[in-house]
Amino acid sequence: MGSPDIAVVGAGIVGLAAAHELRRRGASVTVYESGQPGHGQSAGSSRIFRHAHADPRMIDYAVESRKAWRRWEDEFGAPLIAADGALALGPVAPSMLAALAEREGIEASVADARILEERLPVLAAYEGPGLVDRSGGSIDTIRVISSLTSAVGDGLVGDVVLSVCPLAGGGAEVRTANGCRSHDAAVVAAGRGTQALARGAGLSLPVETRAHVRVSFAPRALIGSLATLQDTSGAFGEAGVYAAAYPDRSAYGVGLAEDVPTAEDGAMLAPDGLAAHVERVIAYVKRALPGLDPDPVGYVHCWATRLPWGDDGVAVWTAGDIAFLAGHNLFKHAPALGRELAATVLDGEVPALLRPEARFGQA
Repeated sequence: MGSPDIAVVGAGIVGLAAAHELRRRGASVTVYESGQPGHGQSAGSSRIFRHAHADPRMIDYAVESRKAWRRWEDEFGAPLIAADGALALGPVAPSMLAALAEREGIEASVADARILEERLPVLAAYEGPGLVDRSGGSIDTIRVISSLTSAVGDGLVGDVVLSVCPLAGGGAEVRTANGCRSHDAAVVAAGRGTQALARGAGLSLPVETRAHVRVSFAPRALIGSLATLQDTSGAFGEAGVYAAAYPDRSAYGVGLAEDVPTAEDGAMLAPDGLAAHVERVIAYVKRALPGLDPDPVGYVHCWATRLPWGDDGVAVWTAGDIAFLAGHNLFKHAPALGRELAATVLDGEVPALLRPEARFGQA
């Protein structure tokens, strides 16, 4: 028998990771993408890699993901996660640090004033609890998307997928704007589009879609370190802020953990909601990050797809030989999720941790 013929719908980070793992396991892969790879929910110049999570199982998963990122770095011949580390500020820092200390492979400690100045010199004075995860840092999203896209090669098909349905005798049918093709199996990691495609295959995914914005700011001077930031302290007027650096540290992308609600059809309920978020981010930067020029130098607008059990929730549903992945904050786990999705369609079983009933990533 020849190699299995697998369709992957969506060329964001998780779809590309799944395609890469499928090819590594000997499958023939076709990746369907209507736009430019990595320009949907994976858009932007950076993302946060962190080990700290509310669900202890996800801390362990992050350890495995970090190992996989290192393997990608060896394979692609370039660093993909900056060495500046990841900072977390706020009242949960001590308990989270205790959880991280129980795992091997995580270099974490209390973030005192000296460490804050060393790791994030653009930050204003802060005296509350904090931690630094030295094995975390900003992900070079552009480089990894480019490397994975190159690895897919001519397996990438630019087309709009209208439906992905299981076939009676096994396999999957993919209908696009310009054709119809049968495959032995399919992976759907299409971000906001996954829910509609799953509905066409007879599944109802409990996904809540919202709109999101990240704003980038340039440092006022050359910076030797820009650690990622998660700030739940409220010390600077916001109780949920995150930030990650561009690979060359030329800018720092800052966003609110809070999103803008949308209607069921995806329409904006309040079109000025994103603009209001931008103003809140600018105000936060003025208070908390005085080392940044508060005039924005860039914006990323995207969709956020959350599951009911938490902001880090992720799960895989199946219909016949088709696997549908949904969740939020997935970029950091992409190498591991790609491996799990490949195993699902090649071995015929969803890993227990990613079944919906496991509620992986529960807050």
